Amino acid sequence: MMKTLTLAATLALGTAIAMPAMAQDYTIRAVANSNENDEDYDGLQVFKSYVEAASNGAIAVEIYMGTQLCSNGAECLQGIADGSIDVYISTSDGAAGLFPYVQVLDLPYILPNDRVAEAVLSGDFVRDLRERMLADSGDTMRLMTIGNTGGWRNFANTEKRVQTPDDLKGMKLRTVVADLPQELVRAVGASPTPIPWAELFTSLQTGVVEGTQNGITDIMSMKFPDAGLDYLTLDGHAYMGAMWWMSNQTFTGMPEDMRVIVNDGFYQLQQATFASPKRKSIPAYEEFTAGGGDIYVPTDAEKEAFATAAQPVYDWFTSNVDGGEEILATLKAEVQTVQDQMDANRARDIQ
Repeated sequence: MMKTLTLAATLALGTAIAMPAMAQDYTIRAVANSNENDEDYDGLQVFKSYVEAASNGAIAVEIYMGTQLCSNGAECLQGIADGSIDVYISTSDGAAGLFPYVQVLDLPYILPNDRVAEAVLSGDFVRDLRERMLADSGDTMRLMTIGNTGGWRNFANTEKRVQTPDDLKGMKLRTVVADLPQELVRAVGASPTPIPWAELFTSLQTGVVEGTQNGITDIMSMKFPDAGLDYLTLDGHAYMGAMWWMSNQTFTGMPEDMRVIVNDGFYQLQQATFASPKRKSIPAYEEFTAGGGDIYVPTDAEKEAFATAAQPVYDWFTSNVDGGEEILATLKAEVQTVQDQMDANRARDIQ
């Protein structure tokens, strides 16, 4: 009897000692090189709230806005690769140096509207991208989801209303350093001028450039109308996708139940970033027009003229990016499948 009790007590003690070792805590350090007025911050707040609650406190999420942990995109992405940072958000431009084929998402007019874009970015196209990027990064960089950061990229300028590509000819337009945006500016007859984001206000004010390609929330948050930016054409040539990365080492180092929670947290984040620019754009457009800004919405024929003028960008992509033709065909097929399904659904919904 005594031996039995001793054995039972020993087993109970062993269980009690083992329990805390099994209940491990995890900390996710999430970085965005923006500020708390940005859609990225909105998404991270939703992610943090969901993950911490769903894990019953087993996972803590620390949010670092700005340059506290890394100073620029290249450094931050390197942090993801080596595991010194757990989560980071970049644009496709920012990731193009590592994964050139991701520029397919920036091809002009390839995503026609929010409904199609959101469905495509929630489907297997992104899962296939993830697998390809994992392989290309030596299983270090995991693409968790693609959300939105600023709505749609449009042409804006200080000079005149732009209704057709001809209206842009000869205009100096600010671009990022990446090749594809510069190819688009050339295709519409304008002059691409790479300028750092922090210098754009002064460059518009002094005439170094006469236009840019941005969404309305970025235009108003940076107060570009005060620099003379008075004309905005809602051509919607690029969906401003936000690529959310996670250190694969951090992710796979968690047990499966925690990975499920993190994965679901990125779904919540994605939905928040899909919604945030739509809400924030309402007062932004009102503020722009109240200050005397001119907003022009191209007709279907005019938008088709922009798309036709932009075709050389597709030729550049398939000629200069390894695997470009294949990934473009895959994306086009996915867009068409989603569009056909939405058209069928809409036909039923309006009856």
